[in-house]
Amino acid sequence: MSVQEIADRIKSRVASAGFEHSVKFDTGSDGVIVIDGASVSTTDAPTDCTVKLSLDDLDSLIAGDLNPTMAFMSGKIKIEGDMTVAMALSQLLG
Repeated sequence: MSVQEIADRIKSRVASAGFEHSVKFDTGSDGVIVIDGASVSTTDAPTDCTVKLSLDDLDSLIAGDLNPTMAFMSGKIKIEGDMTVAMALSQLLG
């Protein structure tokens, strides 16, 4: 699955979630997904928080197959910036 396909899949969740922060999912050479409030983009931009992970792990995370806490503890996910924003992501991923 591509970054664009994942971005398209989460747009409806983001639009209805009332998420008031900005976060970037950085999958390295595969690209980025930037969520800023109710908008989703694959164009890189500065955000409150950056979540670095592989494209496969992002796909699993969005699908609910990867526990975000366990992924963070095991090093599959790296977080830069505001940790409270990363924790608020559960309202988008749940």
